[in-house]
Parts: sequence; structure tokens; C-alpha cells
Amino acid sequence: MSAFNFSGVNLAITTPFDPLGKIDYARFEQLLERYIAAGVHGFVLSSGTGMHVYLSKDESKELVAFGSKIINGRARVIAQTSALLAEEVVERTRHAKDCGADGVMVLPPFFEGPTDDQGIIDFYSSVSEAGLPIIGYNVPQAVGVEVTPSLFKQLSKIPNFVSVKDSSGDLAAQASLVRTGLPTMNGADPLVPYALFAGAAGLIWGGANMAPKTCVALVNAAAERKWDDVQEIWKSLAPVMSLIWQGDYVQSVYAGAEIMGYSAGDPRRPLARLAEDKLGALREALAPLIEREASAS
Repeated sequence: MSAFNFSGVNLAITTPFDPLGKIDYARFEQLLERYIAAGVHGFVLSSGTGMHVYLSKDESKELVAFGSKIINGRARVIAQTSALLAEEVVERTRHAKDCGADGVMVLPPFFEGPTDDQGIIDFYSSVSEAGLPIIGYNVPQAVGVEVTPSLFKQLSKIPNFVSVKDSSGDLAAQASLVRTGLPTMNGADPLVPYALFAGAAGLIWGGANMAPKTCVALVNAAAERKWDDVQEIWKSLAPVMSLIWQGDYVQSVYAGAEIMGYSAGDPRRPLARLAEDKLGALREALAPLIEREASAS
């Protein structure tokens, strides 16, 4: 197992689209600069929040290349290289390495892929040949494969396999991964402070697109074990992080980021803008963050 170097806030950044649904690279550069200035520690390019599944292979590769060039070592770069074919995952991962990415995030085989432990181990062993640190992805409700503590321990024996991002939303299940002593990353927005207190090694956080300064402040406070400060900051984040987790996650992040001044345009079809009848609740949940984010240094 390689060393873990992905602590702090790794922003699952939105992918900006223009009115015709094409990737808006000028806006992407602007967003990256603003998030870097806000203190974000790392970025996940072509993330789930960034609509990885609705990008073509070439678009995803171009996005990774462009983003890595703009970031240029000022923050960590994690590229999502998930795909249906193992050979394509390896190809995308090698491309990410050539672009200077620090690591990749990879879903287990999905859509009727293997669900037995050995099948998952063989898959990640193939990906490891590309030579970049790998963050596995535990999202059983979407993929149908659960990374259990036992499987995590076996995966950790694979060269370059460094962590699992847990997006199950189950704190008890995540805590069981943490108790293995292996670096576990939280990917469930409503669990952030609890996961950090339980010992999560880092975060991959889509909701941080909306309030990056506040999210970074919370994580920095946790790193200093200032738990009273963490609790106080979380009071302003909790309403929106809980709301977006209830459904229409990607649409909600795009809408919330726009409300907070970090617009990435509309999500790409088949997703649409967040329904008008849900925007009121989102604005209400974001209200405590507006002044805090604006005044954050």
C-alpha cells in the first residue's frame, strides 16, 4: 500500500457547461482559481458531482488534462477514471498520470460486474499497473458492491491502493472501515464532522462547491482538534448538507453553487436545473452561509 497524501478537503468540483451543453473551459479555469484561493487542498476532476458519467471518455480526459495544467501543483489532483471496461480504466489512469495527477478515484466494476471479493481485488490489481495511487469507492446503494473492512484489508495489499472513499452515508459502516487503521475518506456530506471525529483521513466533498471557505475552515479546525469550533461552523453547514443528500444531489449542488456565486451553469442533460419548487428550501438552507462565506478570510 502506498502512502496516503489526500488529507483535507478534496473538492469534487462541478464541471461547467455553456448554454449549448459544452464544457466551458474559461469558466472552469475561473472556478479553479477561486477555489484554490479559498484554500481547497485538492480537487477531484471528472467527479460524480462533475457529471463524470455524462462526459465522454475524450471529454473526461481533456478535462483532467486542462484542470491539471491550471492547478499546476498548487493543490492535489485526483482524477476519476471509472469506466465499464477494466482496460479503459487503465487507459484513463495512465492518461491521468501523464497529466501529472496525484491519484485516481475508481468505482468498483459496476452494471452487472463481479460482486465477489476476488473479482474486485483482481479489478483493482489491474488498475494498479498504471502506477498512480488509487482511491477505491464505496457506494453500495449505487453500484451494488460493498467494500467491507475485510475487503478493504485485502485491497490495501495491492500496490498503489491507498484508500477507500465511503459514500454509503452510514456512519457506523464508515467507522468500521476507519477502525481497520487504514486511511478512509468520507464522501457523505452530512457526516463530515462526525467522520473527522471518528478518524477519517480526508474528505471528497461535493457540497463544498457552494461554500469552500467555510468547509476549509471546518476541516482546518478539526485538524487542530478544535472541536468546539468545528461544532459551531457545522451549525451553518448542516442544513444544506443534509438537504442535498435527500435527493437530486448533483442538481442541488449546481443550483446551490450558483446561489453562492460559484456558478457552473446548468447540469448536462439528461439532468436539468433543480426544480423551481425545491429552490426555496435550498435558499433557506444556504442563508446562514451567505454572510459567513463572504466574510471568511
